Amino acid sequence: MKKFSILLVCTANICRSPIAHGLLRELIGLNGLNKTVAGDSAGTHIFQKGLPPDVRAQQVALEQGIDLGDLRTRNIRDKDFSTNDSILAMDSENYRILQQQCPAEHMHKISLVMEYAPQLGVNEVPDPYFSNIAGFERVFGMLEVAMHGLVEQLRIDQESANIGNLTK
Repeated sequence: MKKFSILLVCTANICRSPIAHGLLRELIGLNGLNKTVAGDSAGTHIFQKGLPPDVRAQQVALEQGIDLGDLRTRNIRDKDFSTNDSILAMDSENYRILQQQCPAEHMHKISLVMEYAPQLGVNEVPDPYFSNIAGFERVFGMLEVAMHGLVEQLRIDQESANIGNLTK
């Protein structure tokens, strides 16, 4: 059985998307979804492939018990649009770039990650790269709410045996 695959995308794949990836991986495990759901992350503008997440992203995540040390940067690839069931962008610029690259038949898979955290009243996750540790903590908090919302939707869809309809 193919796992429902979710790709989390930011700009350089060193701050936001690895944090979201680590949170999603943790929540998938805690909710017993390991056999049916998989997560990954990528960036729209990778300057050097294979780098670990920003040390501040790793620090903030590790303080919450989430290890990002095994994650590595990579660019979005053409095959990502066909192999992933849901592609979640961190901001409108990432969303726009994904739409430009995406074949028409897979366009329905792309959405903004913050759609899973409507209670926060924001559409985008700000890029914390040029901020201090507090910026990373804020991003972690936003993504934590969004990943909880996403996993709750996954659980609901799985319970109704409808996991393939998660994409918008």
